[in-house]
Amino acid sequence: MTTPIQHPRDPLHGITLETILNTLVQRHGWSEMARRVPIRCFMFNPTVKSSLTFLRKTPWAREKVENWFIGEL
Repeated sequence: MTTPIQHPRDPLHGITLETILNTLVQRHGWSEMARRVPIRCFMFNPTVKSSLTFLRKTPWAREKVENWFIGEL
């Protein structure tokens, strides 16, 4: 995977939500995801597909996940 070029005003420029989710799951696991962002799709039978569906429809949850990812850059 190539590293996306940094955009001066948008640290997530060129990074998909799926990439963000997969990276956080690899680093922390689903249990830590559920602890930090307590949503059902992270707590019960978590999958990337169900989480992407929920996060795309729920702005506040997506923002929490994106901010967590940005904090680790």
